[in-house]
Amino acid sequence: MSNAISALNGASYDGMVAVRDMGLQGMITLRGDLSSAKMKKAVKAAAGTDLPGQRGVTLAGETGAAWMSPDELLVMCAYDGVSDTQAALDKGLAGEHYLAVNVSDARAVFEIKGAGVREVIAKICPVDMAPGAFEAGEFRRTRMAQVAAAFWMVDAETIRVVCFRSVAEYVFGLLTDAAEPGGEVGFF
Repeated sequence: MSNAISALNGASYDGMVAVRDMGLQGMITLRGDLSSAKMKKAVKAAAGTDLPGQRGVTLAGETGAAWMSPDELLVMCAYDGVSDTQAALDKGLAGEHYLAVNVSDARAVFEIKGAGVREVIAKICPVDMAPGAFEAGEFRRTRMAQVAAAFWMVDAETIRVVCFRSVAEYVFGLLTDAAEPGGEVGFF
C-alpha cells in the first residue's frame, strides 16, 4: 500500500514572506442546518470548537471549523484522525438531515508567514486585506487568480490557504510569485 503525501510534498519558498506546503490535513465537508442545536453540539464534540459565524473560523490548535456557506462547514482535524472525527459527527448528527464527506485527499493547504502576508494575498485575490477589514479568525472563499481557494488569518503575520489538490502547483506558483523579494507594494 502506498503512503499518502501532500500535493507538493513539503515544498517551501522564502521571499518577502515564507510560503510552505502544510502537508496532509484532515478535512470534512459538512452540510446541514447550521442553526440546529444538534449540529452545534456535534461540531463541538467532533472538532472541539463552537460553530463559526458567517465568514469565520474557529480553531483549537490544528482542529476546528470554517464557515463555507449558510449550510456548509469545513471541519479540520489531524489527517490520521479523519475517520474518528467523521464517526463523531455521524454519531452526533444521527437522525438529522446532513452530509459529511472526507475531502482531505482532494485539498492542499499552504501557510504564508511574514509581515507581508496581506500584500501577497491582496495581489492575487479580490479581497480587502486592510487591517480592520480582514483579521485573525476570519475566513474567505474567493478566487486566487484563476482558481477557487479559501484562506484565513491565524494571526497578524500568518495566513493559511486551502485549494483543490489539482491546482496546488499553480497556487504555490501564484503565492511564490507574489512573495518575490522587491515586490513589496507597501500598502499595508
